[in-house]
Amino acid sequence: MADPHERPRWPLAVLAAGAGSRYGGLKQLVPVGPSGEALLEYSVFDALRAGCERVVLVVRPETEPEFRRRLDGGMARRVPVSYVHQRVDAPLGGEPSPQRVKPWGTGHAVLAAGAAVEGPFGLVNADDYYGAEAYAVLASFLTAARDGRRLAVLGFPVAATLSTSGPVSRALLDVGDGGELREIVELFEVRSEGGRILHRDAGGRERALRGDERVSMNMWGLTPDVIPEFRRRFAEFLARARDLAEAEFLLPEVIQSMIRQGRFRVDVLPASGEWCGLTFRRDRQRVRSVIGALIAAGRYPQDLWA
Repeated sequence: MADPHERPRWPLAVLAAGAGSRYGGLKQLVPVGPSGEALLEYSVFDALRAGCERVVLVVRPETEPEFRRRLDGGMARRVPVSYVHQRVDAPLGGEPSPQRVKPWGTGHAVLAAGAAVEGPFGLVNADDYYGAEAYAVLASFLTAARDGRRLAVLGFPVAATLSTSGPVSRALLDVGDGGELREIVELFEVRSEGGRILHRDAGGRERALRGDERVSMNMWGLTPDVIPEFRRRFAEFLARARDLAEAEFLLPEVIQSMIRQGRFRVDVLPASGEWCGLTFRRDRQRVRSVIGALIAAGRYPQDLWA
């Protein structure tokens, strides 16, 4: 008989199918830990401590062998790992799209993950570090009783998400008085300059930020109810896309549409702790420094899976 006091378990979907064009390679497996660990392994380690039961890796078909070579001897011995493919050629199982060479975007990756999860699940990027505190917040949301049309996104202070290697784009979360997401606003060329945090808006105008505004780093609490919504909207996206070689079906845009139509509610959960990620090659040194400091502080072992 199951222990009635046992904390419910939940799966973690990790988006690892990106092409890494700005980084210039498969950044999802770049070693950043002292024993060669990739950033996604620290995410999984934190998720396990927060109650994660298994991991679903969304990858491109041609990269799965490399992921298996890297992960089967370590991480995959500690937690069940399944692989699902984000396919380029036949995105809905229909006719191939020969003009397409890059993934269809994060919204399509959610569809790939949805085929392998049951119940509420976490969703993160493979090339971002979110921290143990963020996973504890995500787990609390996922394991609480609620209806399937209530979702969550972790909001990080924009000042903590900048890169010293160059400007970045960020998804600003417009939060209502009740903590619900009202709108996602894309910020471009976000950078620190002259002691200020600046960005350009959609009209090209330069703006300043305080630094405490909350942005999404693609850490979500989702439910199976989103999958049929995403599938329907992706079919509509394919039907109207003018350029099937370049158009992207993006998770924030789909969520925004569902909010506008009143079909889903999204809670913005404040995230604390130190975020870091790999956008440019030069980011690797900072990421390694952050991980090294956390190891020195006793937050992680020298070898995650020893």
